[in-house]
Amino acid sequence: MENPDSKIENGKKLRDATLVFLIKKSQGKISEVCLAMKKRGFGVNRWNGTGGKVEKGENIKTAATRETMEEIGVEIKQTNKVAELSFFFPHNPAWDQKVHVYFSESWNGEPTESEEMRPQWFSPLDLPFDSMWPDDQFWLPEVFVKKLIKATFVFGENDIIKDKEINIVDEL
Repeated sequence: MENPDSKIENGKKLRDATLVFLIKKSQGKISEVCLAMKKRGFGVNRWNGTGGKVEKGENIKTAATRETMEEIGVEIKQTNKVAELSFFFPHNPAWDQKVHVYFSESWNGEPTESEEMRPQWFSPLDLPFDSMWPDDQFWLPEVFVKKLIKATFVFGENDIIKDKEINIVDEL
């Protein structure tokens, strides 16, 4: 049975995935963001938020919560959706996915290293973009200043962005 949340976009079926960034605010602005170094699997050796695939019978928010607990031992109490990102990999269509991106300011526990990820806090003004996915530099700064984003990225081999479309939207 297929995930009912899977989307067809540009004639292709996209697998739903999640991405969560824990954030801390000071005077109404994001002062710190928790990134985690991926230690194995898809995205290995990159800083990113927590997240992953939506499992059969699971909704997107439940998947985001589960993945964050599995990867850094934090129980999310609340999330705000900030972006929807569609990724296409023509050289490997099995990687095509629609990523639902959330910020969370409310959680239980402290981010802790797991077999899969090593969390670390960063200033949003000093992110390690050279060790992140190449698309992050185009949309992440926008969501840090409270913009909602819908974007599409087409990756070639060696993680080269071949095409991109980034839209600021009123709602997700």
